[in-house]
Amino acid sequence: MKTNKKFLSIAVACGLASVSTLSQAAGFQLAEYSATGLGRAYAGEAAMADNAGAQWRNPAMLTYLKGTQFSAGALYVNPNVDVEGDVNFYGNTSSASSSDYANDAVIPNFYLSHQLSDTLAVGLAFGTNYGMETELDSGFAASHFGNEAMVKTMEANANIAYKLTETVSVGGGVRFVKGEGHFGAKSPAQTEALGLAQGTTLKYMEGDDTSWGWQAGAAWQVTPSNRIGFAYKSEVDLKLTGSANMYVQAYNAVLSDTGHMMLTLPATAELSTYHQITDQFALHTSINWTDWSSFEKLQAELDTMGSVMVKEENWKDNYRFAVGATYQLDPKLALRTGVAYDTAAVSTKNRTITIPETDRIWLSIGAGYDITEQLTLDAAFTYIFAKDADILESRGYASDDKAEAVGGQFDGQMSGNVWIAGIQASYRF
Repeated sequence: MKTNKKFLSIAVACGLASVSTLSQAAGFQLAEYSATGLGRAYAGEAAMADNAGAQWRNPAMLTYLKGTQFSAGALYVNPNVDVEGDVNFYGNTSSASSSDYANDAVIPNFYLSHQLSDTLAVGLAFGTNYGMETELDSGFAASHFGNEAMVKTMEANANIAYKLTETVSVGGGVRFVKGEGHFGAKSPAQTEALGLAQGTTLKYMEGDDTSWGWQAGAAWQVTPSNRIGFAYKSEVDLKLTGSANMYVQAYNAVLSDTGHMMLTLPATAELSTYHQITDQFALHTSINWTDWSSFEKLQAELDTMGSVMVKEENWKDNYRFAVGATYQLDPKLALRTGVAYDTAAVSTKNRTITIPETDRIWLSIGAGYDITEQLTLDAAFTYIFAKDADILESRGYASDDKAEAVGGQFDGQMSGNVWIAGIQASYRF
């Protein structure tokens, strides 16, 4: 699969081939911003200030970081996702399955913070909130619903935080987001649909865009041992502009066009707590919300072909619940663990082959070790159990019916699991 394609229909890619989302938060959202937080299943992130990466989840936490600090790391995501079922095309039944078709990924990050005074701090952050890459087997019998896709976003934040009182801090920042990707679908292998040769391109779309958003947060030090944090990220509107190749039945040919598709990356919010129970033991919690109900449909606006309804989505808001703990084994070594429950962003009806969204359970462990007073190394590992889920397409929407007419109805089930490993280095000047 080409990895630098631009994408006209990023939302199509997300709606048609993002099984790798099982390794992330719901939809095509990424949770993995640091190895430090991974070790506690990202519990308490809006109320934590381990290192300069804290600003990614709550810019107000910059006021808790002394001097100048930087943190850099990477996470390796290995999703293992299978889909298996049958395609029924005018009474002819064919097996449709694909194994381990969500591609592995490395997610890097870099953060820098600087304390200007006792009450004012600034920071820079580089990472990603959204991304996935998949490629179904070449013989997949339901390729008319999508056979390859890539979505990639890169983001830079500039943040500032101010300590209003001894116990209350606020922060905010601007977000620069770049998105790109591609999506493809081909006539299925089991039949020469509509007289087409097997493997004929039905759709291929690519495009990119840049846009701006914002984030804000607050932290309240309720007592010396208890803290509450709240953070909000705005939605980001992308006008993904590029080129498209689409099969048009009236001409019995694949035609080229240009155009765009609007995609809104949804707003998110997080409420977190941090509790220092004893000198050695701390407890963390988080509740996350993502406005996935804003993702209703995928519609391309092509310069020659006009409006093309690609897919009805009708997602629902997603919630994530996490509890984590940190144990300071000795002055240099901190141990972490956590568990999280991530709800799917789709109902059973709206689940599709290529985005088999389902509930997930995270189990995480991690550790941080102070090499020196200035340098800390963190490492973490997470295993994610994905709930098996039934999939039926067409779901009764017009865009689904058009795909079904090409290669038949799919009835099957997805299953999978994911493991994630990460490392992080943090330095304090």
